[in-house]
Amino acid sequence: MSQEQPKREDYQEEAITYGDVFNVQGDLKTKPIAPVDAATMQKVESHLLGKNPKGGVAAAMQSAAMKNERDGVVGHNDVNITATGVSVKETDAPGRQMISESVGEQVVQKSVEEKEKRVNKLVEMVDQFSKKAPLTSSSSVQDMGIGGGGITIGEALEATVLTAGKKPVEWSDAAAIQAAEVRATGRTNIVPGGVAAAAQSAATLNARITKEEDKTKLGDILADATSKLPSDRAATRRDAEGVTGAEMRNDPNLTTHTGGVSAAVAAAARLNQMISN
Repeated sequence: MSQEQPKREDYQEEAITYGDVFNVQGDLKTKPIAPVDAATMQKVESHLLGKNPKGGVAAAMQSAAMKNERDGVVGHNDVNITATGVSVKETDAPGRQMISESVGEQVVQKSVEEKEKRVNKLVEMVDQFSKKAPLTSSSSVQDMGIGGGGITIGEALEATVLTAGKKPVEWSDAAAIQAAEVRATGRTNIVPGGVAAAAQSAATLNARITKEEDKTKLGDILADATSKLPSDRAATRRDAEGVTGAEMRNDPNLTTHTGGVSAAVAAAARLNQMISN
């Protein structure tokens, strides 16, 4: 006489649950991680971060869901978390970026992405590009931790603090900063209290000051630029062209400053292009 096959619910205790993988409370703790849940987190995570980090929430869920499905404790189309219960939120703070990932409306992971490393690498690239040295390979760029969504316009402005921070703000700089702010935020008007407004005020005041040491410098304006932008995005070639054009049109000699605003945005755009190729 053949032995009766156990039903799916008999395997329930063998399922990998949210409580096994994450520090969660309530009913969520005993729910098996299902394939559709994992797919939803992958989609949300990829949309915001531009990738699914190794060892991240989506990767952990995908691994658990695959095992659960293979063991027959969940079906391929099973759902235990609603789409609205999965989220990835990004919060900017001076010098860093906080990423919070939630499942079932409970935060399961927080991570801090240091912008300092990205900005420092961009500074190296600005110097490299200005010397027309051989370009770094795209695989090497990924190893630097500059992958994902790429280097933003705000980060390029912060890199200018290190490449040309002691340069007094001139009208060409203010124009380049305004062009960068417009492209980062998508707004056609200057943001009150933003970097462009501060740069224009500095350029106006510097024009009346005779002593160089008394003039406002780029470093004074662009420090923590990302926190002063209401929104930010990865730099593109078109952004670089727009910022470079603005700087040149407002320079008496129709040139750009070595290591200045447009150079940093151009380097960021080139790095981002290398990453995407």
